Amino acid sequence: MTERAWLLLLEGAWVTLWVSGVSIAMGLVIGLVIALVRSARIPVIDQIMAVYVSLARATPLVTLVLFLFLAAPTLGLSLDRYTVAIIALTLNTAAFNAEIWRTAFLNFSPEQKEAALACGMTPAMMFGNIMLPQMITTSLPGLVNEMTVLIKSSPAIAIIGLVDLTRVTNRISAVTYEPLPPILAAGLLYMIIISVLLKLQSLTEKQASRLAM
Repeated sequence: MTERAWLLLLEGAWVTLWVSGVSIAMGLVIGLVIALVRSARIPVIDQIMAVYVSLARATPLVTLVLFLFLAAPTLGLSLDRYTVAIIALTLNTAAFNAEIWRTAFLNFSPEQKEAALACGMTPAMMFGNIMLPQMITTSLPGLVNEMTVLIKSSPAIAIIGLVDLTRVTNRISAVTYEPLPPILAAGLLYMIIISVLLKLQSLTEKQASRLAM
């Protein structure tokens, strides 16, 4: 592995990291909103959200990326490749996150909710100070698992021409005719990214536990 090859791998890792990171951040928030809306059981909207979640979970990520890339010009939308990739990854992960958040919301103790409201808390205060920290704690393993799945599925964005970490390995292999070294190096970089994510999970769990006390 030459210095040039390592630089290419790091550039690919950066693309994987920032595209996945933006999608994960947006997917967490959108998933939470969908879970809250569905938990309110608002007629029609609940059904629409349920259909979206089912479709997004059933559609392969690479198919969703390609569909959005091809459909955007037809709908008169001028989106660059990065925007298409972020939208596709966000739509995919938000659907899975919504189910994780919804499970935590439904399993929240109604006694705690009633006690908080009886103490004079507003619903917003009760949600922000009591429910959300506990929901984060209980949902975190599932959410982090979904994040790791998304990062490992992100090579799907290469189908629209983005050069992510996995695609870089193909390019290096095509030049050097030695596929193993770049693949091993890419595997190492994926492991580092996932390890950092798991460390952040541990830190967030401790912080959420303190807030929930």
